[in-house]
Amino acid sequence: MKIQKRDTSFLLLVLIVVILVFGIVFSVLTFRSNPVGDAVAANRVINTLFVFEDNKTPLSTFVLMYYPATKRAAVFDIPGDLGLLLPRINRVDRIDRVYDPARINAYQNEIEKLLGIDINFSVIITSENLVSIVDLLEGVEIFIPSPVFFRDADGIILFPSGMTVLDGDKASLYATYRLPHEEIEVEISRRQRLFLGIINRQIQMNEYLKNPSAAKLYYSLFRTSMNQRTLTSLLDEFANIDIERINIQSVSGNLREVSGQTLVIPLFDGNLIKEIVRQTLGTLTSDIEDYLIERALTVEVLNGTTVTGLAGRTRELLESFGYNIISVGNADKNDYESTIIIHRSGDQRLVNDFAEIIRCTNIVRELTAFDEMDNEFIIFTETQADITLLIGRNFNGRYVTGNQ
Repeated sequence: MKIQKRDTSFLLLVLIVVILVFGIVFSVLTFRSNPVGDAVAANRVINTLFVFEDNKTPLSTFVLMYYPATKRAAVFDIPGDLGLLLPRINRVDRIDRVYDPARINAYQNEIEKLLGIDINFSVIITSENLVSIVDLLEGVEIFIPSPVFFRDADGIILFPSGMTVLDGDKASLYATYRLPHEEIEVEISRRQRLFLGIINRQIQMNEYLKNPSAAKLYYSLFRTSMNQRTLTSLLDEFANIDIERINIQSVSGNLREVSGQTLVIPLFDGNLIKEIVRQTLGTLTSDIEDYLIERALTVEVLNGTTVTGLAGRTRELLESFGYNIISVGNADKNDYESTIIIHRSGDQRLVNDFAEIIRCTNIVRELTAFDEMDNEFIIFTETQADITLLIGRNFNGRYVTGNQ
């Protein structure tokens, strides 16, 4: 009996030692672990999910893609009414239907599948905490295109036009108010400006936010699975973002009635957005300086076929890739067999990138009176666009097919 008692005591002692050793090792590894630093060291793009939440529902959802090596970033705005086949509920429904404020994994997984990427971190900002966040940042400066007047319980609220600094209360109101008959695009654009304003202000206040007391308070205002050290490290890395070159765009699609509700159905079965994301990631990781200049290309779309509305649908396609479509119309005739890209840009590389989107190899340069005439397509127009896309019969609405 004494031997059994001694053996039991020894085993208990060994168990206690193992637990203590395990706890020490775990604490050391946790302290040393830095997922943000690991991503930077591995030369990876850091993808972070940001959710503006109001009444336990996503108000806006953004995915910030940042590549530390080039300091470039891009943002994708995920609309809540995006219609997808959701396995969790086994039907086509709004993507935000699977949102659970306590467990964001299901929502995050659907966004990962939509964009074709892995999301490294997630951050939820409630409308209540948005007030404190903006006040801690000492206000957020944004551009308001036109003045806003509306009446609430306290009277008439005014957002003046031009560059304006919003305090916490005004920022929360700016993110949540809705006006009768306001177009959804205006509401989306408003929250995008606020999000970029917060990112910009965090960059400006970075040194202050690294102060231990400020960092602790700031961390308490976010709902995230990151610990304080990781979040502080992430925000510190974001301070390097070239905010002037950041690109933000919404996931778009066609409006359809599904089960009594209007949903945005992604174009081309969701394959288009994945292609846009791949192109965006290629842009972020390119070592060619000023590569994001391609977003400044302007495009004219002309329908040279008998297919009604083809130019308009092509406009939506190209706008999804970030191009500025300045005009859409019909060509001089409607029996063009081949699609032609006529360019006036001095950068052939950017033109080739544009052509690759629709797989068009029929590229010609418009001559001016000062150009050499040899081996060039001679056409003179009054358009101010960098590129004219003349759609022929070999364009199926997505790609140029067959012989060109």
